[in-house]
Amino acid sequence: MDVINIAAYHFTHIADPAALAERMRILAQEGRLRGTVLVAPEGVNLFLAGTDEGVDAFLSPLREDERFAGMPVKTSRSRSQPFARLKVKVKPEIIAWRRADGAPLAHPRAPGVAPVDLARWIERGVDDDGRRVVLLDTRNREEVAYGSFRNALTLPIDNFTELVGALAPHREALADATLVSFCTGGIRCEKAALTLRAEGMDNVLQLDGGILGYFEQVGGAGYEGRCFVFDERVALDPLLQPLVDGEPQPAA
Repeated sequence: MDVINIAAYHFTHIADPAALAERMRILAQEGRLRGTVLVAPEGVNLFLAGTDEGVDAFLSPLREDERFAGMPVKTSRSRSQPFARLKVKVKPEIIAWRRADGAPLAHPRAPGVAPVDLARWIERGVDDDGRRVVLLDTRNREEVAYGSFRNALTLPIDNFTELVGALAPHREALADATLVSFCTGGIRCEKAALTLRAEGMDNVLQLDGGILGYFEQVGGAGYEGRCFVFDERVALDPLLQPLVDGEPQPAA
């Protein structure tokens, strides 16, 4: 496993996204990294892969910037480079949501649940206060087809921005539950949880670190299948190992 893959996002005020994007482009190029870096006024979102030395050379200067000193980074290994090239882009948002009530820099972060606690809740079927637990998948139907938490509420959406409307018919039935939103790495459920709580669903939490963080910390307890990722590995199992040639894939 010669290639290290990193995934990270961080919400923080970026006064000059273009300047930061260029700095991150240079660092990634110097480290011979490939992948995607998104920079917006609200923060950064990145998926990169390369050698350990290249990743360290990219992350170390960022850690010296107080804005990114505490940015969580999820790691996994692969035998080959999963990205064809390096792409660095400036965007209005690091994940499109287009809702002021879901802007993380404008509101306190929604309550989160750690992977170890969620694993315990899944095993028991209730949270620490005895409320039933429902897991809400905030990903699209293509991603869900590769796998999700057992008995999770999945919605027939193609785009993240469709989530609130698709959830509306379920809201009354969820009123007595602890609703834990989750996604691949945590960024979508962070925005979704803010909006849903702003709309009166004060029973909504978010899974800290998303599915990949859950796999990294506790494995696949309660999860069925794989987690779709946005690179040539296609999907990762709970050991963070990629799909390999010849393995069955979800039907189209």
